[in-house]
Amino acid sequence: MESRTCPRSTATPCSWSGRPYPTGATNPDFVETLDGLLAERGTVQDEPIYFLCRSGVRSRAAAIVMTEAGYKNYFNVANSFEGPLDEHCHRGTLGGWKHQGLPWRQS
Repeated sequence: MESRTCPRSTATPCSWSGRPYPTGATNPDFVETLDGLLAERGTVQDEPIYFLCRSGVRSRAAAIVMTEAGYKNYFNVANSFEGPLDEHCHRGTLGGWKHQGLPWRQS
């Protein structure tokens, strides 16, 4: 299996939220769309998939809906990319993928 060390965004073709923040409306076709995208890439249904967003709210919801749809190895990354808010209401100082020094790249 190919090593996947840098998170890749699928936000454009398959986003959990159908509309930009702050509405947070969910995409009713998310499960079907993601299943199709993964099949196109040759990803088998039981391969682990990790969801990641800025704060963990959308990625947690996406992992839950995929699990409820019968997918067994779909997970939310704790603290997601930028982590929780600090005392100044800023992200990226207390936790998250970026704060932990894990690999990522700007697109």
